[in-house]
Amino acid sequence: MAQIPAGTDRGGELTRKKTGDAWEQKARRWLESQGLRFVAANVRMRGGEIDLIMRDGPVTVFVEVRYRRNTFYGGAAASVSRSKQHKLLQTARWWLARQNGSFDTVDCRFDVIACDGSDIEWLKNAFGE
Repeated sequence: MAQIPAGTDRGGELTRKKTGDAWEQKARRWLESQGLRFVAANVRMRGGEIDLIMRDGPVTVFVEVRYRRNTFYGGAAASVSRSKQHKLLQTARWWLARQNGSFDTVDCRFDVIACDGSDIEWLKNAFGE
């Protein structure tokens, strides 16, 4: 009997990764429609990842995209824990250093795009250092 490889779609369901990627793409397009410019996506370092890096005029915007099918367990915005915020701050610090910058020299902010069902909520300056 043939085995089903791990991580493949079963019954037409999207994997968590594919669902997350689709919502990140939707968030990127939505932010671009709001006037932000795309810089980078899925910036990874050991221990963290930034979903989107955008520019809002002179401001570098680090964006965390969160999706929840429903709000039974607090919704998308509530899922950005203190631990997740710390990881995002560390990853942003690392990315800025690679760009010859720092929080002291670059105007930046941390936004959250919270997607609950089909609703998108943009939380500007959701947290900081």
